[in-house]
Amino acid sequence: MKKTHARLADGREIIYFDESDGAVRDLSDRRELTPFRFRPTVRYDVLADEWVGVADFRQDRTHLPPADQCPLCPSTASRYSEIPAHSYDVVVFENRFPSFATVATTAGPAEHTPAEPLLQLQAGAGHSEVVCFTAEHDSSFSALAPDRVRTVIEAWADRTITLSSLPHVEQIFCFENRGEEIGVTLSHPHGQIYAYPFLTPRTRRMLDSARAYRERTERNLFADVLATEQRSGERIVARGEKWTAFVPFAARWPLEVHLYPHSQAPDLPALSDAERAELSWLYLDVLRRMEAVFDDTLPYIAAWHQAPVRIDRDLVRLHLQLFSIRRGPGRLKYLAGSESAMGAFVNDITPEAAARMLREAR
Repeated sequence: MKKTHARLADGREIIYFDESDGAVRDLSDRRELTPFRFRPTVRYDVLADEWVGVADFRQDRTHLPPADQCPLCPSTASRYSEIPAHSYDVVVFENRFPSFATVATTAGPAEHTPAEPLLQLQAGAGHSEVVCFTAEHDSSFSALAPDRVRTVIEAWADRTITLSSLPHVEQIFCFENRGEEIGVTLSHPHGQIYAYPFLTPRTRRMLDSARAYRERTERNLFADVLATEQRSGERIVARGEKWTAFVPFAARWPLEVHLYPHSQAPDLPALSDAERAELSWLYLDVLRRMEAVFDDTLPYIAAWHQAPVRIDRDLVRLHLQLFSIRRGPGRLKYLAGSESAMGAFVNDITPEAAARMLREAR
């Protein structure tokens, strides 16, 4: 794989991940852009003990443009996009409308107005990147070849290493939002990477559970969850030598599958070549099964849960969470009162039934 670094016209970084070592890309961004100076912030919710990002400039981001104006397609002689090259395999670049950004240089201890200690505000000093999976606008992740998925995995691992070295970053999140129903504003096949300046609420809860479990049993919670699902087999969707895909016992979503490596890998860079190779086809197998269940479009989120950058790395096992809000043909699972206001999920499909549908899907 060949990796090529360049800069866009406003100073943002762009990186090409090419499958051919002989690939040559046009790196000159011919657009006239003002320097990149966005400064997102984060505010502390003292009642929930959570940080909330605020990036009001994101209101102006591109929203569902026609295909011939897609900013994620390669540039042409008559139209310049976010990607200067006329073709690419996988490309990563800094988001033009970031939720978190390194230009927010005042990161550090929480700042607050002395007279109002409950109002904590600090710079949203992190990183937000876009990952384009293919130059083909009308394609999708599930339509990729295993070799391309492997390139995407290599890009995720590479960026996880680089972003983890930033002094203000606490957690790296690689993810894909797919489908207008999810809220996607660009239909071109792509995902994102967030480098958070804090630990996310879900990760903190998982760490608390894993730490308490270890203190009680002297065992790893994630390893025992995987072993329990393997023994039961009732919720297993697919299994290889290195990975197991299963519907979790307390799945929140109508279609939800977790992919666990059999090794205690804390993050994507820790995966072996063999684990990355098997993941490239098992990922596709599970995603295609999910698409086939309802014979309908599959709005979904693919979320990589990695260990924090600095603490408790031995507690967490890397895993992929794939889930869809599709609960039936033409039907969506809306997050209404109980889910949105109270955080208490009610699933419309039993996990065992979902696993059975996924095993039978072709």
